[in-house]
Amino acid sequence: MQRTLVLIKPDGVERKLIGEIISFYEKRDLNIIALRMVKADRETAQKHYEDHKGRPYFDSVIDYITEDNLCAMVIEGEDIIELVRRINGDKDPLKSDDGSIRGRFANNKTRNLVHASDSVENANREISIWFPELL
Repeated sequence: MQRTLVLIKPDGVERKLIGEIISFYEKRDLNIIALRMVKADRETAQKHYEDHKGRPYFDSVIDYITEDNLCAMVIEGEDIIELVRRINGDKDPLKSDDGSIRGRFANNKTRNLVHASDSVENANREISIWFPELL
């Protein structure tokens, strides 16, 4: 059984898409085992995106993720990392399947509504940042 972290980013919260986004996972009968609304501080955001430190877009990503509330959740299931990333769709909404979250709702590559862990190692690291009580 795998776990993954999903963030509904501030643009998804601002656009009032939390319920619709969560329904994508629930309709696939996935188990959301933890969920919280939070306004990320810069320190948390920098820990989350530490792999991107030093890249030209790093500061703008931190500004974006900390600009307002986000919804963080942990989803559990078999092959959950790959499945959730498929449900989310490609980072570029023009390349996303129309049935994916980003294909249906995203407007551009940067403000693309959702984040999901890309590996077991990153899922464990990210969950420890947002949900340390689950360790």
